[in-house]
Amino acid sequence: MTGAAVALSFVGHGAAAQDCPRGDLDARYCDADGDMIADIPTDESELLDPDTLIFAYTPVEDPAVYKTAWADFLTYLEEATGKDIVFFPVQSNAAQIEAMRSGRLHIAGFNTGSNPLAVNCAGFRPFTIMAAEDGTFGYEMEIITHPDSGIETPADIKGRKLAFTAPTSNSGFKAPSAILKADFGLEADKDFEPVFSGKHDNSILGVANQDYDAAAVANTVITRMIARDVIEADQVVSLYKSETFPTTGYGVVHNLKPELQDKIREAFFSFDWAGTSLEEEFGKGGETQFIDINYKDFWNVIRKIDAANDVSYACE
Repeated sequence: MTGAAVALSFVGHGAAAQDCPRGDLDARYCDADGDMIADIPTDESELLDPDTLIFAYTPVEDPAVYKTAWADFLTYLEEATGKDIVFFPVQSNAAQIEAMRSGRLHIAGFNTGSNPLAVNCAGFRPFTIMAAEDGTFGYEMEIITHPDSGIETPADIKGRKLAFTAPTSNSGFKAPSAILKADFGLEADKDFEPVFSGKHDNSILGVANQDYDAAAVANTVITRMIARDVIEADQVVSLYKSETFPTTGYGVVHNLKPELQDKIREAFFSFDWAGTSLEEEFGKGGETQFIDINYKDFWNVIRKIDAANDVSYACE
């Protein structure tokens, strides 16, 4: 799929449309307070309070690595909520969004580009992202190549093969597509051959092993892969670095009971990273805490990129 529109098809349970303000939200959700995310239902019968909560991390890299990385936090989350927590290793952004929309996923980290789709199609309520000790956060999209490619600038990608990750990814597709077109006059299929690797680590490994001439990725993934000795730093060369974008957004499905949502939120903000599996993995990128965010403000730049790419948030 190389088009900019990203309309997803879902087979989850239906919900009657309500007569309420909703903006870009799907007809099953309301947004009476104008914060651009689905309101918590006021009808008690629509609220969920499951004995087991399902958690999924965005499918950017090997799920097995991240099941281990999240282990200490999920244990803490079990204590905070009194619920069993199960880590669900999703294989694609679309599958993750569909799981939440259909009621099979309760807590999640959606990647930057998937957040608007998760918010509008699945009732996702993001409230936090990872940050450094000083409160700084985010990542940059980088277009990378390998030292022997003969590519010196993004303009040299013309006529070559460029790896994207997935159509829903901000740094892996949407941002580079907009930037390459606006700044370098390059369009996929017309000026270069696009391929989709599925994940950021696949794209990075593909460049490092010279399977791809170039790739567009999130640079935090490069940092972590170098720290884990998956690749050597000199196997990739940066051609372009974007402005800073918000990173993975964490939150809950809109129809969990309000008091349960509060417990989950508090667990994120009270978790002590020091000496944990979360610090061991994400500390490689300088992240040491969860900070409070809101979708309306923090994802404004991402929605602008989506608009430039004619991305649709339709879920049908």
